[in-house]
This record gives sequence, structure tokens and C-alpha cells, in this order.
Amino acid sequence: MNRSFLYSFGAVMLLVLTGCGLAPDIHAVTEADKEWPFYGSDEGGQRFSAAGQVTPQNVRALKVAWTFSTGDLASKSDAIKRAAFEDTPIMAGGRLYVESPFNEVFALDPATGKTLWRFDPAIDTSVRYGEGFTARGVAYWRDPAANPGAPCAERIFMAANDRRLFALDAASGRRCAGFGQDGVVDTAAGIHLNTPGEMQITSLPVVARGVVVVGSGVADNQRLKEVSGAVRAFDAVTGRPRWSFDPLASANPPIVAGAANVWAPMSTDEKRGLVILPTTSPSPDFWGGMRKGDDGDADSVVALNIETGQRVWGFKTVHHDVWDYDNPAQPTLGMVAWHGVLQPAVLQPTKQGLLFTLNRDTGKPVIPVEERPVPQGAAPGEVLSPTQPFPTAPRALAPSTIRPQDAYGVFPWDKALCRKVIAGARHEGLYTPPSTQGTIEYPFTGGGSNWGGLAFDATRQVAYVNTSSAMHLVTLIPTDRLKAARAAAGPDQEISPQAGAPFGVRRELLRSKTGLPCNPPPWGQLHAIDMRTGRILWEVPLGTTQDLAPGSQFLLRGTGAPNFGGPMTTASGLVFIGAALDNYLRAFDGATGRELWRGRLPAGGQATPMTYVWKGRQYVVIAAGGHSKADTKRGDQLVAFALPQ
Repeated sequence: MNRSFLYSFGAVMLLVLTGCGLAPDIHAVTEADKEWPFYGSDEGGQRFSAAGQVTPQNVRALKVAWTFSTGDLASKSDAIKRAAFEDTPIMAGGRLYVESPFNEVFALDPATGKTLWRFDPAIDTSVRYGEGFTARGVAYWRDPAANPGAPCAERIFMAANDRRLFALDAASGRRCAGFGQDGVVDTAAGIHLNTPGEMQITSLPVVARGVVVVGSGVADNQRLKEVSGAVRAFDAVTGRPRWSFDPLASANPPIVAGAANVWAPMSTDEKRGLVILPTTSPSPDFWGGMRKGDDGDADSVVALNIETGQRVWGFKTVHHDVWDYDNPAQPTLGMVAWHGVLQPAVLQPTKQGLLFTLNRDTGKPVIPVEERPVPQGAAPGEVLSPTQPFPTAPRALAPSTIRPQDAYGVFPWDKALCRKVIAGARHEGLYTPPSTQGTIEYPFTGGGSNWGGLAFDATRQVAYVNTSSAMHLVTLIPTDRLKAARAAAGPDQEISPQAGAPFGVRRELLRSKTGLPCNPPPWGQLHAIDMRTGRILWEVPLGTTQDLAPGSQFLLRGTGAPNFGGPMTTASGLVFIGAALDNYLRAFDGATGRELWRGRLPAGGQATPMTYVWKGRQYVVIAAGGHSKADTKRGDQLVAFALPQ
């Protein structure tokens, strides 16, 4: 029987019953337990749950079921100012696992949030990392060769900001003694760092076929020859090195650069024996005169054999990147029925607001990709690619062109200031190269899409993606003028040396004196895309300015807000998302985009939520700790919502 008919029939009956005074029961109706054993729910990061207890009809009844505090707000009151609580918990083996921005790992009772065990790696909180203190989650793995119940038969892998990889017994939190040295491996062994915070790990490791794989974050814009961004793999039992993969090793001709790392979450395909990498831009970000050409496997989606590290395929999302348009999100794996033909696919959202859909076996586009001419006229010494790849569907999810007359402002003088800045900068649309004049980069380097990625409902063939819309003004500064530029820099301006290049760079967010973006709203959106046709089913503003400027949400309706974090979706047709720069978790109707519910959070919810069913009750959980770079309210809590029992 047609499922859409049943869905519509159910909705009609709900209206009939409600109209007759027979409102649906809002209490939890017991259903089978369901876990969330991976960061993205499954190994391919679909962020989909089969849970159906919470529905579009009863979601308004969600209430806080329990909260948990990491204790960091009190114990790390200074360092938390430089932290972002971006964790998505996992639920596996009857325990909920959460990681703080300082890499403390907690096992919690799924029904109450009570602590079962805690592990603290005691990282040095005085180190200044490029991304501050950030951790997005941990990985769970069951050793198929171990006796059930034996120590470390079930493991939690945690990669710390300070580049250490830990293996913990999932039941007790104790280190797995046989892994590396007393349960820890230094993933950066042998790498020379210019500063202790130059390299960090912000995303979780992935594990499949007995191999655990770790990426890294490398500080942006610091120098021409940055540290290597090689991805490294270790034996999941012993911790011994298995292989490493440097995305720049394939550059032809060889280039002078570093980075091209994988800071975002990765995905695995256990059946195919693949690990899928979203690689980033080479160093330095905004001038590439010493790395002429296509930069090897930088700015690519790359599939490796997880047991050997051998490259299976790669697909370039940006040629010769000088915009910091790296791949920021986990590649999502799913079966896509493009034009009725079901194919194993990889969905890769980008900072440019584009969505690439690739065949998982070959890396070739499922949805066609065109090479289109892009602006030229680069800085001295630079050689740009004449074209860039654009998927033919869906259309771009974020705007990329602006004229002076499009400038936004609440007041006339506000708008006039933004208009003047736009008129004085270089801007010819997406991929306008950085310049000494100052170039508008739109979308800004925060996206479009960012590390939150997307959610995919394979049954309905719908992808849900959130985007931000803001502009950066990127100005190349000759090296002999850097000192003066630093002395004159305002608080919102980032000055970076790009040492070894002829230019440093100034990057600033284009905002008016009121603090609002100079580009027109919406500044944040949630989109639904039919992956069978590439058609956008709906898109709605995401978030408000309530916690950016209290009271402004009544004047600025429908603006949305920039956002960090991603969506998750359920079998009942709900899409849950925090992310926006206000302190709410929201639920949307996946069919229409209508906001059905919002739950107030004690701090910024710049994280991706998850859900699970435990002892018959469904919980929706999100980290609420705020974000240092977004300057949202800081906290240290995990909040779980559920229907009344």
C-alpha cells in the first residue's frame, strides 16, 4: 500500500479527532529500544533514527526529562571562554557516552543522565588552539574476536585536542592496557610543531574492520609550508600504526604546502571496506602561488581502503583553493534514487552552499557536475583555475552574489555604511579571488554548510541541510605592511601572517554598526531536498536574533540566524535541529518545513542532536554549552527531552 497515502490519511484522521475533541494521547507509547551507536547514527552519517514515538502530532508535549553537567563551567571557568561544546553523544551497549570540549568522557544512564563512569585525559588548558577547545564525539567499537564481557571487548575511542588517541573500556572507562602505551597513542609522533596548538583533533576517530582512523585540524593562514595534514590509521586492538595518507602526495607537479587535512568527521563503509575523507585546503588558505595546479587530493572527497590506506577514488570539489572553501562536513552515505535509479552514493555539502552527490564505488557524480568559468585576475604570483565544479542539482543553497544596493541595514545610516563597504570591495560572484583591494567572499568561510552536515531519510529520499549566509571581506596585505595592519586592526578583524608568502591576510565579517550582517536575510535556513529530482521541497528561516540582541526578534521576523551544528531526522517525519545562535532546540515537520516545537536550552545549542529509545521511551538529546567563536552563552549541560510518561 502507498505509504504517502497512509501518511496523508493519518493526518486527516488527526484533524478529525482533534476537531471532535478527541486529541491524540501525548504520553509516551512504548516502542522497541533503538540505539544511536555512531556519531551520525550509522557509520555513513545519515543522522536518521527509526524511532517513531515522538511524532508531528505529539511533539509539542516534549519536556525536559533530565539534564547532565560536565562540571566545566565551574572547574574550567577561564578555559571555557575558548571552548565549543559541539558533541553529539552516542548510545550503544546500554550506555550513553558524551565528551566535553576538554575531552573528558562520561558514560551515563540513558534513562536518568546519572554518571556511570568518567575519564579525564587531563589536557593542558593553557594551550592556545586555533579552534579553541572543541570535541565532537567518540567512537564505539565491539571487538569481534574478544569474549563478550571481557575487559575492552567493547571500546570507546577518543581523540583529544592534544593529538592523543585513547582506547577505553566501554563498561568501566579504564584505559585498554594493550592499546599503545597504557591505552594511548600519540598520533602526531615524529611531527615537528612550531607551536603546541598548531595541530589538534576536533572530530572523532572512526573504526571499521579492526582499524581506527584519525584526522586532524591545522591552524589556518599561519605559514606557507604548514605541517602535514596526513590521515593516520592504527590497529584497533594494539594501537600499532597501520598506514598514513597525505592528500598532497598526489600533487603533480609537487607543491610547496602543508595542511590539506581532514578536520571534519569521516564516514566508513564496513561492507566495502572504505573510509571516506572530506579533505581541506592546502596552506596558506588565501594565496597559492607556490602550489600551482590542482593541489592533489586537497579539497576533495576521497575513498581509501580502510585496511591498507590505498586510494580507491577521489573527487575534487574545488580546484586550487584560495578561499578556504574546504570540505567541512561528514560525507553522508546512502542509497540515492536519482531519476529512479538506485545507487550507493556519497552526499557532500560544502561551504559554498553546494551539494555534490557521488557514486560510492567510483567517485563519479550521480547528479551531473559541470565545469563553469569563474572570475580571474588573481594577485601577483597566483595562477587560478579557469573553472570550478558545480552540481546541476540541487541549485545552490546559499546566495553568492551581492550589489551595493542590496545592502541590509535596520536604519538608513546602517544600510549606507554597508553599501559603502560593498561598493569599495571587489566582488564578481562566487570564487572571486582574494585581492589587495579587499574581496567579498560570499558565502563566508563559515558556510553555506559547515561541520554539522546533513540528515538523510532514505525511505522518503529527502536530505535536510542547514546553511548560514554571511560575508567575509578578505584583504591580502603585503608582508612589509603586516605590522602596521596588526597595529590598526579592529576587534572583529583577524590578521594572519601566511609566513613565506608575499601576502598576509585580513579577514573580517561584514556587519553593520548594529552587529547585523550587511547581506540581506535570511541569515540561516533549513532546506529539504528531494534526492530523486534535486528539487528543493522547502526552505525556511532557522533561528532568531533573540539571544544575539534581546527583543530584536519582534522587529526582525523571519531573518533566521547563522548556525553551527546539524539536523537529525526520524521515521515519524520530524527534523530536529539546534545550531542557530539562539538557545533553542527545534522540531520541524519534515513534509512541510513548519516549525512544530522549540525547547529552551540553558546555553547555546551549537551542536547536532541525537535520539534513542531506552526501556520503551524515546529521548531527544543535545549538548548545550555554547560556542566561543559564535559568542553564544556558555554552559556545560546535556539536555534530554521526552514525552510525559
